[in-house]
Amino acid sequence: LFDLDGTLTDSGPGITKSVQYALKKFGIVEPDLKKLGVFVGPPLEESFMKYYGFSHESYPAVLAAFHEYFLVNGIFDNSVYPGILQLLQELNGQGKNCFVATTKPYMPACRVLEHFHLKEYFRDIGAPQDENPLNGDKGKIIGELLRKNGICDLTETVMIGDRARDADGARQNGILFCGVLYGYGSEEEMKAAEIEYTAATVKDLYSFLTEE
Repeated sequence: LFDLDGTLTDSGPGITKSVQYALKKFGIVEPDLKKLGVFVGPPLEESFMKYYGFSHESYPAVLAAFHEYFLVNGIFDNSVYPGILQLLQELNGQGKNCFVATTKPYMPACRVLEHFHLKEYFRDIGAPQDENPLNGDKGKIIGELLRKNGICDLTETVMIGDRARDADGARQNGILFCGVLYGYGSEEEMKAAEIEYTAATVKDLYSFLTEE
């Protein structure tokens, strides 16, 4: 099971520019895109509330502003991490079943995967149907994906992601987790979450997933 943002693709530029655009609509000027990297991964409402004080009631307006930029320009201001395509091709060739488990809503997730010609390598995509943060629980997304696809042998199942919330979702479902360090989560975040397995590069991830 692969997370999408920060694991398969480097979606940060498009997301952070969209957040920057939305904040400006509300009179908040944030010139530092790196500071907005915290928005990559978690549900948007959670981040707008946590970092800029928006309320549940004001969120629909800021989300609309976010989408003004994201759905036109930001969604494809993105790139596949080098080596990911080859990794997926190899895993598919070995008969391994690959899935996506993401908190990005289903339709944008599919658009990204289709745009970069990655969708064909995945048997199914687990994602919320909308931007409702209650649907963005990673543990529930993983659990539903496992149930829907009849995955019972959890000893042969691994979640791959770049944030501690991905690890939490894996633990909730009793599956192994491997944290990638080339995404948006830091090594410190992985250590704090007591992540046992990490991969600094896609090459390291390949070695982890193909070792006997």
